[in-house]
Amino acid sequence: MKKFLPITVLISVLLAGHSRVALAQTPANPPQRWGSWLIGTALLPGSPENKWGGFAEVQARTDAVFWKYFYNELKAGISYDLDKTFTVMLAGGRYATSNYRALEDGPLNVEKRLWLQLVLNQYLDRLKIEHRYRIEQRWFAYRGDSSGTRQRLRYRLNAFLPLNNKTITDKTVFLSVYDEIFLNPDGPVFERNRVYGGAGYQFSKHVILQVGWVNQANYNLPVIQQGQFIPQITSAKNNVVVSVTYRIAHRKATSPTEHLPSQQD
Repeated sequence: MKKFLPITVLISVLLAGHSRVALAQTPANPPQRWGSWLIGTALLPGSPENKWGGFAEVQARTDAVFWKYFYNELKAGISYDLDKTFTVMLAGGRYATSNYRALEDGPLNVEKRLWLQLVLNQYLDRLKIEHRYRIEQRWFAYRGDSSGTRQRLRYRLNAFLPLNNKTITDKTVFLSVYDEIFLNPDGPVFERNRVYGGAGYQFSKHVILQVGWVNQANYNLPVIQQGQFIPQITSAKNNVVVSVTYRIAHRKATSPTEHLPSQQD
């Protein structure tokens, strides 16, 4: 019996060590459940005859796929086409975050946002590329009467590929992918990254449907709390995106113009 004792002790030590390693490898932020973004947009693009345009949009987000609603956005803006490839926009919105378990208590946080935006489009034969630059001013009002302000810079690189036509026009199936970075001058400088991939169908010059996937990763600065160092935390969430756009045409628009089916978010 005594000759088995060292082996028993060794096995116990190895098991204990393995348990500690497994515990240490447990991520601080375990993977989150999939959510969903539901987006409805009314869009008035500019035309060669009338360069002014605008949009209005409502968006709802859920913590699980199509249920556990907790977040909404209301946005609108005006745009002006400098030419076919350059568009500037001034827009604003209201963003409310709630606890899906207690919606009757009202929002936990309401953000109001104003932004200036420049969009550059490139039409490379079949491939279409959009560069979007945005400067945001943000105002926060938290439950409990606290408030704050923040600025943010955003850049999005978006590519579109029509599959059954050379241009994105009526009855066109297309693919869309983008990556967008969010920069915060106050830190963390690299605040967020958003990656999207999806497919869409333009039924007519008015109606466009897109369905896709988006992964949104948020980054927080490392901090020291109660004498303990907490490293940078990254929280990422996958979402199903369903977007419907109703495009309004200018009455005086006569020449057909290809417009990229960009999402306004």
